[in-house]
Amino acid sequence: MTGLSGESKVARTMSFFTREQCLERLRRQLAAGRPIIGGGAGTGISAKCAEAGGIDLIIIYNSGRFRMAGRGSLSGMMPYGDANQIVMEMAREVLPVVRATPVLAGVCGTDPFRIMKLFLREIQAAGFSGVQNFPTVGLIDGRFRQGLEETEMGFAREVEMIREARALGLLTCPYVFTVDESRAMARAGADVLIPHMGLTTKGSIGAKTALTLEDAAARVQTLHDAAKEINPEVLVLCHGGPISEPEDAQYILEHTRGIVGFFGASSIERLPTEIAITSCVQRFKGLRARTA
Repeated sequence: MTGLSGESKVARTMSFFTREQCLERLRRQLAAGRPIIGGGAGTGISAKCAEAGGIDLIIIYNSGRFRMAGRGSLSGMMPYGDANQIVMEMAREVLPVVRATPVLAGVCGTDPFRIMKLFLREIQAAGFSGVQNFPTVGLIDGRFRQGLEETEMGFAREVEMIREARALGLLTCPYVFTVDESRAMARAGADVLIPHMGLTTKGSIGAKTALTLEDAAARVQTLHDAAKEINPEVLVLCHGGPISEPEDAQYILEHTRGIVGFFGASSIERLPTEIAITSCVQRFKGLRARTA
C-alpha cells in the first residue's frame, strides 16, 4: 500500500479518517494549487468511480438514493422516508467500497426522533469521517420555514448538530444559505463551509430556474466573507444552482476571492450518468446488423 504516506494503516484500508487527517489532506491539495472537490454518491459504483477520479470528499445522503432512482434531488426534503435511516442503509453499500477517501454523512439535524449526540456516535462508529447538514431547512422559505423555526425544527438545530459533530472529532462541512447562517456555522466550528446556490440546473430532472453565474459568484463571496470574519481558517467551497458543470465552477473560482473548491452532487453523479448512458445506448443503436 503506497501513495498515502503520513496516514494510518487503518486509513489506507477503509474510508474512516480523523478530522485532523481530513484537513491535512485538504490543505495539501490547496498547497499544490489544486481545488478541493467533494461529491455526492447515491450508489457504491458512483463512490468507486468518484474515488478513481481523485475526488477529495465523498458525501452520501438520502437525496443521492432518490436522485439515482430518477427522482429530483428535492425528494430528499419530502416525507418519502427516514432521512437518517436511509443514510445508515447507504453506508453499508458505499463505505466498504471506498478505500482511501473520507466519506461524510448527510445528517438531518432537525430530526426530533433521535438524540443527536448519540446518533452522531453511530455515524462515527459506522465509519464516516464527517458530516454535512442534509436534509436542511435552509432550502425552505416562506410560511413553512417560519413554522419550522417556531416549533424547534429550525436551522439552529442543524448548527447545534455541527457543533456536536465537531466536538466528537468529525469533519464538519455544512451548507449555508444566508449571511446569518454562515456566521452561525463558523461559530459552531465548521471546517468546510459550502454556500448553497439552490437546486442544481440541467439534465432531465434539474431545476429550470436559477441564479445567473454572475449573481451566484457575488452571493458565494458574501457568504464566504461573513464566515471568514468569524473564523479565518474555515475553508469555503461552492455548490448548486447554475454551478452544474466544471466550466461553471471555474467561473466561480475566477470571479471570487478565497473560494477553494466545489462540491457537486447532481454535477458529479447524476449529470455524468445521464450523458454517459444516453450516449452509450445511442452508439449501440448506431450499429449495423446483418439480416441475411
